[in-house]
Amino acid sequence: MDLSQYAELFLAESREHLSACNQLLLEWERQPAGLTPVSGLFRAVHTVKGMAATMGYARVTDLAHRMESLLDVLRRGAHPATDELLQLLFRARDALERAVELSVVGRERELEVAEIVADLDHAALRLARAKVGAAAEGPREAGGVTPSVVPPPPEVEAAATGRLVQVTLRPEAPLKAGRALLVLKRAQALGVVLAVTPPQTAFEAEDFEGRFSFRLDSPAAPDEIETALRAAGDVAHLTVGGEEVRGSGLEGLPAAPAEGGRSRHIRVDLRRLDGLMDLIGELATARGRLNQLAAERRDPAIDDVAIQVSRLSSDLQAEIIQARMTPVWQVFDRFPRLVRDLARELGKQVAFRVEGKEIELDRTILDELGDPLLHLLRNAVDHGIEPPAERRRRGKPPEGEIVLTAVRERASVAITVSDDGRGIDRPKILERAKRDGAVDAHAEALTDDQLLRVLARPGFSTAETVTSVSGRGVGIDVAMTRIRALGGTIDIRSEPGKGTAFVLRLPVTLAIVRAIIASVGPERYALPLTYVAETVELGTVTTTVVEGREAIVLRDRVVPLVHLRRLLAVTSDREPARAPIIVLEMGDRRAGVVVDGMLGQQEIVVKGFDAPQGTLPVFSGATIMGDGIPALILDAGGLL
Repeated sequence: MDLSQYAELFLAESREHLSACNQLLLEWERQPAGLTPVSGLFRAVHTVKGMAATMGYARVTDLAHRMESLLDVLRRGAHPATDELLQLLFRARDALERAVELSVVGRERELEVAEIVADLDHAALRLARAKVGAAAEGPREAGGVTPSVVPPPPEVEAAATGRLVQVTLRPEAPLKAGRALLVLKRAQALGVVLAVTPPQTAFEAEDFEGRFSFRLDSPAAPDEIETALRAAGDVAHLTVGGEEVRGSGLEGLPAAPAEGGRSRHIRVDLRRLDGLMDLIGELATARGRLNQLAAERRDPAIDDVAIQVSRLSSDLQAEIIQARMTPVWQVFDRFPRLVRDLARELGKQVAFRVEGKEIELDRTILDELGDPLLHLLRNAVDHGIEPPAERRRRGKPPEGEIVLTAVRERASVAITVSDDGRGIDRPKILERAKRDGAVDAHAEALTDDQLLRVLARPGFSTAETVTSVSGRGVGIDVAMTRIRALGGTIDIRSEPGKGTAFVLRLPVTLAIVRAIIASVGPERYALPLTYVAETVELGTVTTTVVEGREAIVLRDRVVPLVHLRRLLAVTSDREPARAPIIVLEMGDRRAGVVVDGMLGQQEIVVKGFDAPQGTLPVFSGATIMGDGIPALILDAGGLL
């Protein structure tokens, strides 16, 4: 039977279990005496082994089995975590991940696992012998006699028969062969599957009605087996050991309805969601055109249709955007291991904490966040956190702390990477920046904004030597470029001796945003509402000059002005005397954008924009207005 059609499902589920392995190993490292993580590790590796065996990935199965054997000895012998043991398990987990990735793409032969397999077997044997020795010591001390033979620890062997499991799928179930294989795969995760009747090769026959049986050797209770197997979906009847299990089969599973015992969650290829997003974008453009035509015609019947189409397309748009929203933990969970390994490499002690893991972002934005956060975290460990001896001299605990936080702010999400390390050496940065010509030679200090701009210059680095961690001057540059491309901004806060924080502000979604449409001369421009704080009118507020720049005083706060007409060198019309000011706010920074007029608000579809050479860096994209004429989207970060 061809199982390649289930490769993507196997890969997705294996990644989830391997991610859980990372978290459990880190937890065990923090609490070496506890054994709860070991049981979780055993279950996760056992599940991967069962799925790999079902898919026919022999090397993945063998590697997982060796790892599982070691974990079985650990959980039975109550062995505490040692540094050597944890390093071995981390290596084995990484090897298993690579084995899964290569097997799915048909490159299983490239795997080189002999060394790690030998290390796992050696560790399991050594721990088993240690347990035997401990068992032998007990009788000697108690009765003064050493037994001549001490049996080794019991192995988990499959029984000759096991429980008989009989399954009947729902008559209306589509792809009965695939569903039957999923049931078997879940059974493999519980134990050893034997005597499948009819054989798996018969599942794809036209006369296969969805009835099959097998024997399962597993320590799990019948209700646990039933829950796991019914989770495959479309199971009408199930008997375990001759007794029919009549429960819903969904205890402990998330968001499951009573109707038919079917799961409410399915996996959807992200490309399908991307396609839906593109279509809803085109629909939004057509909706704008329809609304404009309705306003021109003033026909009640057309107005009614336009209103109904607008409502339905808005609801559809909201549902699709919500379907694309993904909790940030799906990216954040890869970083605790990275920080731990990097700290060990640099000889530092680092506690890593994640907050706000439940905050959601559009999947497209979330996928692009990995690299910027990776560079910022590497900088925090390498440049921010001091070595333990230095921290003690400064009166700090030897273990530094790095915190990754996500917080919802109105229509945006703020992600902060902060550390309690040495902070940024501003005089050193200033000296290097003067030498490179990045700032004025007479500058005496760097503001936070200037500091960020200097650090983000391509190739800028204060590291004396290039290492595997830093020194090439690409970290902040990469983060800044990627975040700006996503329509976001980066702010920096740093205090000598106390630490540094980078704050990334990002829109919740990219494809469709609500924006203010402003006019400057004959052109229209869109400014996303994400960073719009308020609007005022020039001439109704007090103006002043601060450091040679025109500004207004708004509620006792100075807000510098950007005249868009002057910035874009528009000379076709006379500048209006009373122009609107759109006040932008990003964190602690504010600016007022002076335009000729405001034409209202509307939802716009963001299109990529390749600016011609020499164009000012104040545009983040383009959109098509309701009349079919394009308009440029202003980048709030470039205007501040």
